[in-house]
Amino acid sequence: MQGGVWSQLWRKYADYKYNKFERFAVWEMIEPYRRPKTFTALITIYVAAFYTGVIGAAVTEQLYKEKFWEEHPGKTVPLMKPVFYRGPWRVYRGEAIASDASSQ
Repeated sequence: MQGGVWSQLWRKYADYKYNKFERFAVWEMIEPYRRPKTFTALITIYVAAFYTGVIGAAVTEQLYKEKFWEEHPGKTVPLMKPVFYRGPWRVYRGEAIASDASSQ
């Protein structure tokens, strides 16, 4: 009786292994003819990140203007210094804010 149980288990295991191999072999043959994966999700994330940055910059600039107007009512708001750029920068129309080193 026990010999029959073991032979059935081995038969099931062999069938499982063979079917598994067969499934993978079929997919490996089909793989070159599959459609390439889309970049839709990646592009959506990039577009959302871009517009989040644009809205964040607009809000930051508006808060800067409001703070300046509270401290200097009626005056023209000078250009806002770049937040994440510490190097030299030029302004062709308008006046740039003096750097922290030169204003002290």
